[in-house]
Amino acid sequence: MRVTVSVIKADVGSVAGHHRPHAEMLSYAVRKIEEAEKSGLILSGYVTHAGDDIVLVMTHTRGVNDPEVHGLAWSTFREITEKVAKPLKLYGAGQDLLSDAFSGNIRGLGPGVAELEFEERPSEPIVVFAADKTEPGAWNVPLYRMFASPDNTAGLVIDPKLHTGFKFEVLDLIESESVILKAPEELYDLVGLLGTPGRYAVSMVYRAIDDEPAAAASTTRLSLIAGRYVGKDDPVLAVRAQAGFPAVGEILSAFAIPPVVSGWMRGSHRGPLMPVSFRKGHNVVTFFDGPPRVIAMGWQISNGRLVGVDRKEPADLFDDPFFDYSRRVAAEMAVYLRTMGEFEPARLGHEEMEYTTLPQILERLKPRFRKLEEAASHRG
Repeated sequence: MRVTVSVIKADVGSVAGHHRPHAEMLSYAVRKIEEAEKSGLILSGYVTHAGDDIVLVMTHTRGVNDPEVHGLAWSTFREITEKVAKPLKLYGAGQDLLSDAFSGNIRGLGPGVAELEFEERPSEPIVVFAADKTEPGAWNVPLYRMFASPDNTAGLVIDPKLHTGFKFEVLDLIESESVILKAPEELYDLVGLLGTPGRYAVSMVYRAIDDEPAAAASTTRLSLIAGRYVGKDDPVLAVRAQAGFPAVGEILSAFAIPPVVSGWMRGSHRGPLMPVSFRKGHNVVTFFDGPPRVIAMGWQISNGRLVGVDRKEPADLFDDPFFDYSRRVAAEMAVYLRTMGEFEPARLGHEEMEYTTLPQILERLKPRFRKLEEAASHRG
């Protein structure tokens, strides 16, 4: 059976600043998804949140970029904005909806989208990640670890099905171009791009031997679309696991040592990506509007439908005492970075700050700058 997994998220309002969506917002989304299941538009769906972003996970047989599935997500976010978030005067109501010009595809309009289409295997495990207070480049290090690093993924060395490697589709977020690089043959070229996560981000990963899709990531950069700071992108990621792909444990190991990512407070700082439980309510942000965090939902796909540990409730894969270690490391990294205050590298570099509110401050100083010769004459 050929099935599509669509993961679409958006920030359309939250309680207490950027803390989390209101319960009525999530309930509204659940009703919309249940209606879509009953109508046959989708086979199954699930609603959760990562920080202040609502996340929709849907399975169907309509392929990627389907206008009706994307329309379902768009109308859900739109109606939640108008019927719940604005009447309650929630913070950032409709923040990620940058245009009213929906014409069958939600990409480029603000919400983040990650979609995988594949022939369902006899057993089809899949892990869906959702991050808050960061950008699409936040997946660069974890995806490199999962699909290119034998230090993380033992299967790259000892599993014949993984030994031939994987292809990475890397998107240039500035030029809107992409390139496909194969690991391990082009590993150094791959790292050369992924090491600049503000510009280059992985959009897809394929198994090299047969081009079977392995992972899909959202690559929306809100500031590049809007031309100004409108909040961070808070990306999503879907990864297939086992039997020709990295094991679930290898996929999760990629987050054991938190990578430093861009985003955090006002979208202007670097911080650790903390893996957290969503069942325990840890998928919310507080300290300096963070630190950035990521949740991991584990499912099986059966006949095109989501199967979790309890009906459609997914496994909460970071709800493990082991990841207490990762959270402690992330907390220590976060506190250390904050000791630097507003100095790089704790604050983003100049080129990324161009899309924040800092240029408005610096603009006021422009008239006071003088050429060095003129300044010396003036002092003399």
